[in-house]
Amino acid sequence: MNLDGFSMRPLTLELNRLLVGGRIDKITQHNKVAFTFTIRQPGETYKLKISVAPQNPSVYVVKNSLENLPEPPTFCMVLRKNLENGRIVDIRQHELDRIIFIDVDTIGAGGMIQTLTLAIELIGKYSNIILVSEDKIIDALKKVGTNSSRVRTVLPNQIYQLPPAQNKLDIFSANLDEVTKNLPADKTIMNFFQGFGPQTTQEIIFQADSIGLKNALEKILQNIKKPTPCLVEDAGKILAISALDLNYLRGNKKTFATLSEMLEVADDIAGSYTPPDKERFLKLVHNELKRATNKISVLENELAAADNADDWRICADNLSTYRYQLKDHADDEITVANIYSETGEEITIPLDRKITINANVQAFYKKYDKLKRSAHHIIEQIDKCRAEISYLESVEHSLMSSDTLADIDEVRAELTAGGYLKGERKKTASSKKPEPFKFTAPDGTEILIGKNNAQNDRLTFKIAEPADMWLHTKEITGSHVIIRCNGIEPSEETLLYAARLAVKFSKAAGSSKVPVDYTQCKFVKKPSGAKPGFVIFTNQKTVYVNDDLL
Repeated sequence: MNLDGFSMRPLTLELNRLLVGGRIDKITQHNKVAFTFTIRQPGETYKLKISVAPQNPSVYVVKNSLENLPEPPTFCMVLRKNLENGRIVDIRQHELDRIIFIDVDTIGAGGMIQTLTLAIELIGKYSNIILVSEDKIIDALKKVGTNSSRVRTVLPNQIYQLPPAQNKLDIFSANLDEVTKNLPADKTIMNFFQGFGPQTTQEIIFQADSIGLKNALEKILQNIKKPTPCLVEDAGKILAISALDLNYLRGNKKTFATLSEMLEVADDIAGSYTPPDKERFLKLVHNELKRATNKISVLENELAAADNADDWRICADNLSTYRYQLKDHADDEITVANIYSETGEEITIPLDRKITINANVQAFYKKYDKLKRSAHHIIEQIDKCRAEISYLESVEHSLMSSDTLADIDEVRAELTAGGYLKGERKKTASSKKPEPFKFTAPDGTEILIGKNNAQNDRLTFKIAEPADMWLHTKEITGSHVIIRCNGIEPSEETLLYAARLAVKFSKAAGSSKVPVDYTQCKFVKKPSGAKPGFVIFTNQKTVYVNDDLL
C-alpha cells in the first residue's frame, strides 16, 4: 500500500517546508531498501526515512529511531561521501508521478559548489534511489542492466532518464469543462489523469454520485490544497492511505496532522520490512521441522514392525518343526497347524523358493533377531526426533519474536552452533547483547521476557537473581519470563500478569486456560550438554490463565 502521485503533491510540499535549507548531517541504512537522512535545521533536527520496499515504498519524516546495519553497504557509503554536509536546496515532484527529486548543494572539486540530485522513484517493484550529477548517474541502489529491462537501464555513468511517460492529463492545468463532457464517472478516469491511483479514483466516483463528476474533481482540487491525511484499516489490515479524507470506504478511519505521521503509522501496521535473514531462517527451520516429522513417521512404522517381531519367530519355529515333511524349492508358501495354537488353528508361512527350507528357517530367525535388537534403538531415535522438534519449534518461536538485526544474529549463531546453518557468524556493530522485553506490572514490579533461546538462557542464569520468580508455559514452546522480586514474594496480581505474558509470548498465544508453571530461579537448572533454552526445574506450581492481557 503506497500513496499515489496525486497525494504525493502535498507530501512534497510538506517535506519542502520542513527540510529545504537543512544540512544533511548523517546518512544511515537500516536494511537493503531503507535509509535515514539526519537533517539539521536551526533549532531542530529531522530524520527523513526513504524506503523503496516494493510493497510500500515511501519517503517521510520519521519520529522513532531505527536500527542500523552493522556495516554500511556500498551505496550507503556513496551517499555519505557525496551528500553528507550538503545543504538541501529543493524538494520537488516530477509532474504528478511518484518520483521525488531532492537537490543538494555540496562542495565539489576546487571548492566549487555543485548540485547533486537524489531521484527517489516510488513505483512499486521498480522503486529505486538514484544519485545524479548533471544528468549523469553516479550510482543507484538497484542497478538495472539490459538483461533486466529493454526499456530503461540504470547504471553508473549513464545519462539519467525518467521512467516512460504515460501521456496523461495534469488535472491542475486541464480544462475540466472540456474534459468532463464525455468522461464517464467510473474507474476509467484513472487512465486520463496523472497521479490518480485507486483510492483517489474511488473517492471521486463516490463524490460524483451526489454532486457530479466536474464538481467532484473541483472538490478534490480544493481539498488537496489543505490535505487531511487519512488511513483506513480493518482488522489490522490497511485498506487505503491518502492525502484526502476518504469517505467511500468502511472501516476504522484515522486522520493525521501530517502525511509523515500517517505514513509512519502505516509502516508500523503493515510491517514495512522483514529482514531477509529472518525469512531465510524461518524457511530453514520449517524444512528441518518437516524432515524431523517425516523421520518420526518412518521410525514409528519401523517400531510397529519391530513390535511384530514374534510373528517371524513363530514362522521360524513352525517351519523348523515341519521342515522334514517339506521339499526344498517346491512351494511359495505352506499352510500347517500352528504348534502354538491350543485349538489347532493353521498358519500360512511364505517361503523363498530360491533357497532351501533350512535357509528359510534361518532367514526368519535372523529377521526376528534384527527386529528385536532394533526396537530399543528406534525408541531412542524417536525420542531424539521429538526433542529436536521441540527445540526447532522454540527456534521458530524465537524468530517470530525477533525483529532487530541483533536478535536475529543471535538466532543465526544458535543455528550455526547447532549445525543447521553453515558459514561464519556475521559481524555485529558492537559486542553489546540485545536486551530482553521489559514490562512493568500494575504494582511497578519489573518483568523480563527472553526473545530467543540464547536470551532465555542468559536471562534465567545470568541476569535473574536466585530468588526471582521464573515462569514458562507448561509443556508448550514459549519464552522464559522473570519477575524481579528483589527478595519479596510477588503479589497474586503480579504473578497472574506475568503468567498472561508467558502465554502471550508462547505458541499458546490467543488460547484460554493455559497452564503456566512458576518457581524460583534457584530451582531452575540446565542439564549438561542441553540445547539452548532447554531447562529442568523443580518445586513448581501451576496457574491457569487466559491470553486476555493485551
